[in-house]
Amino acid sequence: MADLLTIAEAQRLILEHAGPLPAESVTLEDAARRVLAEPARAEIDLPPFPSSAMDGYAVRAADTPGRLRIEARIAAGRPAAATLESGQAMGIATGGVVPEGADAVVPIESVVEHDNEVEIDSGVERGDNVRPRGGDIQAGETVAEAGSVLTPARLGALAAAGIAQVRCARRPRAAVLPTGTELRRPGEVLAAGEIYEANGLILSAQLDAAGAIVELMPAVGDDEAKHRDALERALGADVVVTSGGVSVGPHDLVRRVEAELGVEEMFWRVSVKPGKPIAFGVRERTLVFGLPGNPVSALVGFVLFVEPAIRALQGVPEPLPRFDRGRLAGRRRRNRERDELLRSRLRRSADGAVLEPLSGQESHMIARSAAADALVFVPRGEGALDDGALVDYLRLD
Repeated sequence: MADLLTIAEAQRLILEHAGPLPAESVTLEDAARRVLAEPARAEIDLPPFPSSAMDGYAVRAADTPGRLRIEARIAAGRPAAATLESGQAMGIATGGVVPEGADAVVPIESVVEHDNEVEIDSGVERGDNVRPRGGDIQAGETVAEAGSVLTPARLGALAAAGIAQVRCARRPRAAVLPTGTELRRPGEVLAAGEIYEANGLILSAQLDAAGAIVELMPAVGDDEAKHRDALERALGADVVVTSGGVSVGPHDLVRRVEAELGVEEMFWRVSVKPGKPIAFGVRERTLVFGLPGNPVSALVGFVLFVEPAIRALQGVPEPLPRFDRGRLAGRRRRNRERDELLRSRLRRSADGAVLEPLSGQESHMIARSAAADALVFVPRGEGALDDGALVDYLRLD
């Protein structure tokens, strides 16, 4: 099958057309899972003042060991107390401002307090239990680089550094269009030859998880005029994902109608199982993916080809899926002509990840695929992969 692209060749062509979308300002409250278009820099030193790392007493290290008079008590969130003089101590809460003159904090459990004095039996070092101003990060320093996904931990770091807004690539708008006269919505009564439409929900959920704003369009029947109307509307999005209608049968209309609407096809058919008849094209800046109608083919095609594009549009520096390494449970014959991705269960052992391919790998078996949490990559070639062979796999979570 010399006319089929490899997975890597298809991914390269897609990413050549998937540059980051324009940036916009986003409040931190709305920035979860967004991708930074510019570095985010601290507005303040963090901590913004020398603070206590624990409940205790602020002291001068040179005064320890010894008996010191308790001059004041410092609560968190209050302004700094007066300057601490030699021979004095100040009670201080975790996070409280260490007063001028103090250079250490003695933990509360290490002292004895009586008659407004505190007795310290052991000497302490300068800086003990004191968080210095700017010890975490200083104003103007980068908290998160461009291309960073704003995870909960990163959002917390930005908030702590006083950052209220960030610049992020705009979220791509995606239109999902299932095709096929035989498709019905779940809950409707099926007539002879009809099936329930599942791909739209699969793809919409995948797109949403990848960061896109999704419109799931009603399934369109095998009629050229209906295809044209639906596709023309869908092409107003940044990304169009169709399912079904990309093969060579008399009712496979998607590619022909897209061409009439100005979509330039970059490739059709990839050397992968499942999912060979995938199509990819562009119209101006709109990326157009034609995925097969079999649900598992659509699922795999999304992971390999559509999701990297969605990530690239948001400015992720390395948008391709990341494979992990594990060991195959059981023997698996290789496909001579196409790379294969096997729906598998992932379990952990003392030796690492173990991948157990599910029974029933046909591309229409979506119910069985629900039990899969990984895709095992089996490269094309002769022979077989033996039980225990090292394999690459993708997690499906």
